[in-house]
Formats: sequence, C-alpha cells, structure tokens
Amino acid sequence: MALNNPYQSYQQSSVNTASPGELTLMLYNGCLKFINLAKNAMAQKDIETKNTNIIKAQKIVQELMVTLNMDLEVSQNMMSLYDYMNRRLIEANIKNEVAILEEVEGLVTEFRDTWKQVIQVNRQKQFAEGGRV
Repeated sequence: MALNNPYQSYQQSSVNTASPGELTLMLYNGCLKFINLAKNAMAQKDIETKNTNIIKAQKIVQELMVTLNMDLEVSQNMMSLYDYMNRRLIEANIKNEVAILEEVEGLVTEFRDTWKQVIQVNRQKQFAEGGRV
C-alpha cells in the first residue's frame, strides 16, 4: 500500500538516497517531531499518544547512540548527552512534565542546528575541491 501513496514513496526514496549526514539530520528532525506530538498529547491529556511519541523519540535517541563512532573523543561526550536525553525522556513520560520535554527539545534542536552547519560546511568544501580539479 505504501507504493500507492506518493508521499510515502517520496519519503522512502529520500531515506534510501540520503547520505549518512542527511540521515542523521532526519533523525534529529524526527525526534523533534515526536517530542512536539508528545507535548500536544500532554496538553490534551491523551496519555496513550504521549507515551507512544515519547517512546518514538527515545528510539531515535537510542539509534543516535548506536551509530556513534566511539573511537572519537567527541563521540564519548555525545554519548553522555544522548544518555542524559534518553533518561530525561523516560522521566518526562513517567512524571508527565512538559518542561522536561522542552529541555530535551532544546538539546535536540541545538544538535540538529549544529549538524546542519556541519553538512553545509562539508558541501561547500566538497564543491570548492571539485572546482579546483
């Protein structure tokens, strides 16, 4: 059925053709989406939807943890931050606190924005190197 839906086909194609950097960016954006859905569900007192979306955000954070290259020192610092975010998402779910979700949302937004800049710098660098050949 997914093939009958042009949007789903486009999404699948985007994931299949994305670079590793773009995939990471998609993960950050997905995490933010699920945090926002959980915040809206909290406001509407929809516990099931809140729980489902926080768990989806947690799974994304866990995926980000698994994909870290632990040979790099920066990855060890990122692992600590991802672990913190994961624990805070669990706490937000248990305590039903929007403020905790907003804290994690702020961290994910910073990571996403920084990652966007890294991708742009790399593209500019690749373009400049390609222009010299």
